[in-house]
Amino acid sequence: MQVTCVALQPLGLTMSATSRFPLLPYLFACLLGLFALGGFWYGLGQPVILPDAATPTHKLQCASYTPFDKDQSPFDVPFKLRPERMDADLALLATRFECIRTYSMSGLEALPDLARKHGLKLMIGAWVNSNPVDTEKEVDLLIASANANPDVVSAVIVGNEALLRKEVTGTQLVRLINKVKSQVKQPVTYADVWEFWLKHPEVAPAVDFLTIHLLPYWEDDPSNIDVALQHVADVRQVFGNKFAPKDVMIGETGWPSEGRQRETALPSRVNEAKFIRGFVAMAEKQGWHYNLIEAFDQPWKRGSEGAVGGYWGLFDADRQDKGVLAGPVTNVPFWKEWLAVGGLIFLGTLILGGRIRTTRSALVLPLLGALAACSIGAWGDLARVTTRFTSEWLWVGLLTALNLLVLAHAALTLSARTGWRERAFNLLERRAGWLVAAAGFAAAVMMLEMVFDPRYRSFASMAFVLPALVYLCRPVSVPRREIALLTFIVGAGIAPQLYQEGLQNQQAWGWALVSVLMVAALWRCLRVRSL
Repeated sequence: MQVTCVALQPLGLTMSATSRFPLLPYLFACLLGLFALGGFWYGLGQPVILPDAATPTHKLQCASYTPFDKDQSPFDVPFKLRPERMDADLALLATRFECIRTYSMSGLEALPDLARKHGLKLMIGAWVNSNPVDTEKEVDLLIASANANPDVVSAVIVGNEALLRKEVTGTQLVRLINKVKSQVKQPVTYADVWEFWLKHPEVAPAVDFLTIHLLPYWEDDPSNIDVALQHVADVRQVFGNKFAPKDVMIGETGWPSEGRQRETALPSRVNEAKFIRGFVAMAEKQGWHYNLIEAFDQPWKRGSEGAVGGYWGLFDADRQDKGVLAGPVTNVPFWKEWLAVGGLIFLGTLILGGRIRTTRSALVLPLLGALAACSIGAWGDLARVTTRFTSEWLWVGLLTALNLLVLAHAALTLSARTGWRERAFNLLERRAGWLVAAAGFAAAVMMLEMVFDPRYRSFASMAFVLPALVYLCRPVSVPRREIALLTFIVGAGIAPQLYQEGLQNQQAWGWALVSVLMVAALWRCLRVRSL
């Protein structure tokens, strides 16, 4: 005997052909659904007003700059710089900053002239790695550029996080620093995560000033946005006391605008703006030297660091203002477009349902459309910012198609089912067990990834909300052995993934809740007996 939920039970089949259309309940549910849909997207996209960090009359100190367009990466072979892009980039950055920091010398021969043109200073860096030939070439180019452009180059940086990557020893690094110091007039430094200055005390005496990286999101114990600034201040105070009278520059600090939550550290545009604006105010009050990471979003970093790696920019990859430094800022800049997409999904649901015949269906159908519009739209927005590879885009497409098929099945279940609607329902009803199996398989794959390889993966909770709720309310006959295995995998992974992420991770709790709903839906489907 089939177990059904009254919300999706096809009561219309027992009504006569002359049953009246329940107009008032239908209109009430439509208004409620539209209100929920509009409130959902407006709540996500509502602009937040914060004190400005940069104004037309106040420029900030420095920002990290790499010359890659959104379709480029340092791994392109052969790599071709685009001088017109660099020129436009520096023109834009000159409106907000006094200087820019670079990380490598190769291919950047034109940068000093462009910086001079736009009134910018340069902190130029040599890329130091485990290949001594490449390193010597970078260092020689660094020395030559510093000596040829003393009016533009304000400081030189011999290596970036080379100790962190374990590509050189402290002794080797000191030798390179001393070589550069003997041949340039500018101050010389080295840049690394703050802990590695403490692990390699032999490096500090060699530099003219220390350059430390402070990224609370990437710390071993990630800081949430409310305590991140205090953490930065505490570390800066320790270094200022320990290494006095040498100056300590915060060479990288920032916050990601997109990506997965790490413990309590939540990426978002609003949080990025809160961190950057709060940090700038604190740094300038304390008289600290600083460099913000980074000027522009770098999509290529998503390949190695997950979605979050591509979204540390103050401007996006298209060089559009993200609202990080000044003005109102929103977490979902395309919320109006997603609201429009949601409206189409909502309307499509109503069209599929047609002229329903029961009061219950009249109340449920519009709410189903609103739920689908919100969940599919939220999944689409997440996919827009997190998807990196062709295989991932295929995964997104398949999950989206699955959601639309589940939505169609649920809407037709609530319809009066005559004519083409009856034929479409029968087609989907015969294959409903495979829709459940597909949803369960995708949830199991996602759970395994979140348990065994979670660091660079985002929580795809919204992709499973609709299938879980639909088949929890109206279970269908399924292939039993396969579904039993998938139920076990999803259920068994809930506690381990929560433990790994920390109980204060809201995104992890969201995934756990959706997983519980999916387990319940799969379990109910297992109890359905085929006729």
